[in-house]
Amino acid sequence: MTTTDGEDRIRRRPDGEEADIYDEDGNVRSDFLALVGAAIADRDTLFLRQNVARLHESEIGDLLEAIQPDQRLALVRLLGDDFDMTALTEVDEVIRREIVDQMPNEQIAAAIGELDSDDAVYILEDLDKEDREEILAQLPFTERVRLRRALDYPESSAGRRMQTEFVAVPPFWTVGQTIDYMRDEEDLPYSFSQIFVIDPTFKLLGAVDLDQILRTKRQTKIEQIMRETNHPVPAEMDQEEAAQLFEQYDLLSAAVVDENGRLVGVLTIDDVVDVIHEEADEDIKRLGGVGDEELSDNVLSTARSRFLWLLINLGTAMLSASVIGLFDASIEKMIALAVLMPIVASMGGNAGTQTMTVTVRALATRDLDIYNAGRIIRREAGVGILNGIVFATIMGAIAGTWFHDYQLGGVIAAAMIINLIAAALAGILLPLLLDKVGADPAIASSVFVTTVTDCTGFFAFLGIATWWFGI
Repeated sequence: MTTTDGEDRIRRRPDGEEADIYDEDGNVRSDFLALVGAAIADRDTLFLRQNVARLHESEIGDLLEAIQPDQRLALVRLLGDDFDMTALTEVDEVIRREIVDQMPNEQIAAAIGELDSDDAVYILEDLDKEDREEILAQLPFTERVRLRRALDYPESSAGRRMQTEFVAVPPFWTVGQTIDYMRDEEDLPYSFSQIFVIDPTFKLLGAVDLDQILRTKRQTKIEQIMRETNHPVPAEMDQEEAAQLFEQYDLLSAAVVDENGRLVGVLTIDDVVDVIHEEADEDIKRLGGVGDEELSDNVLSTARSRFLWLLINLGTAMLSASVIGLFDASIEKMIALAVLMPIVASMGGNAGTQTMTVTVRALATRDLDIYNAGRIIRREAGVGILNGIVFATIMGAIAGTWFHDYQLGGVIAAAMIINLIAAALAGILLPLLLDKVGADPAIASSVFVTTVTDCTGFFAFLGIATWWFGI
């Protein structure tokens, strides 16, 4: 591993095969990173081409994210034509922009021409309009038209995600003609599992699976074995909805059609897996109020993306503080109230977050709708009552023993039941309301649910205590 020859500077297994670049935790090995860093510093293109260029694009993407920022562009330049541009679809947007912005448009155009159309669009959509047009102008006419058409569809739509390379034949062709066409035609997709059937205007008529082609005699006409296309996807459809179609009907690929039913592309399972991952990642971030930030973002952009919801949270915290202020005299007379009231609010906040998380995810996956909302609301209310009674009993006993005052224990028990019921209802009703008015429940629910549980908890505990003890 310490020799200077490029081909021997990578750790090898006893059988002589090159070792995997990942450690047991799934991270890029530190010794491999050190070797790559040294090769970049030494401009050792032999080592980089033999040990980096050979990697799968997803592995190169992980490597680009793991090495130092100043090494990324140097690695791309040293690899030259051996760098697989598909790897840029595997890194986050900030790193992709950082690399592409420093590459000459001629190099990008040459690399784009070798990519599948969906990967090419993924890279082109991040470029400035002027650079994008310059790159497109250097591509062959047919490819340029395909990419422009895909870029014209809305962001996060099926049209942006689709692959414009597909195999389509007329219904009157025989199986033999279709097989001969696939053998002779050089400009076919690298991988495909379906052949689409179209009329002269490219209107989608149906599809035939490759296994059906192989099982059928050559003289059989395609129209005799074709079936209606399984759930064609409108090009304008949101990518998340398209992914739900794949999940619901167990699709491997689906035709993408325009508003006139004409075939314009195909959506494949590998792209759908990426969509599912992106949407889940987006929902998790929004639940925390962190927007679309990436790990590679700098300090300023990260702070800016978090500022708005921190500001809103400050406002709601002041609202909770004002509720406490209503009972400042009671707190002065009975210090135990100040000790115990955060417990009521904290339990309510956690309970509300649990319900909210389940609700937001159910809304995102379309598992929660107007037909089952009533049943789910009743279930969550029941959960709030049950947990409220259990934890009220526990906390009431603890508080009564702690402060030698079982009346105080009864007060906190009553407040906890009220707040856990309020938390359960807020956790489901607020996301439903936000979804109804068109707001994103994933990004807006957390702050409002916390506000409800804090205000309800403080008001219930301090209010009941003030009434019961007459303070």
